[in-house]
Amino acid sequence: MSRQTAFGIALSTLVLAGGLLVPPIAGHTSTQAPNEDQPLSIVSTQVASSTAFQTTALEKSVFEQVNRYRVARRLPKLTLNENITRQARIHSRNMARGKAPFSHNGFEERVYAIPLRYNSAAENLAFNRGYSDPANQAVIGWLESPGHLKNIRGNYNLTGIGVAANQKGEVYLTQIFLRTR
Repeated sequence: MSRQTAFGIALSTLVLAGGLLVPPIAGHTSTQAPNEDQPLSIVSTQVASSTAFQTTALEKSVFEQVNRYRVARRLPKLTLNENITRQARIHSRNMARGKAPFSHNGFEERVYAIPLRYNSAAENLAFNRGYSDPANQAVIGWLESPGHLKNIRGNYNLTGIGVAANQKGEVYLTQIFLRTR
């Protein structure tokens, strides 16, 4: 079976890395590293009143918004999984600290580190600066982007969301989707 990766770049108040999608592969799913996508940036004219974000609240907000979208389209809700969330948080923290670029680089390693058997996996990323509700802006951007939307609407049953902010007020969001066996 050939591997295909779907990318989408969305513009909102965010920089969104292409929605990485890995189709089901017989046996243990592995992933293909994406080609270097070219995220675009738009500077916000809004200014957040504070750069101190409650990252767990933002994670919960993304989770709830994505599930509301899925239910409204008669898709099953995703279940939040702590193991997936742990990997999403690590990636967001590494990007916020400058230890990793804003990209899907290392996606395969993140997914392999999750102690679950799965058939397919995907990832959405967002970067936000200057907005008071980065979770909402990320979800809006993802829903307006074909690649990200494909992941949100995908045949997945588990998800994990990680959010990290740095002292510059930059907020990094990672959502990983899995379809378990």
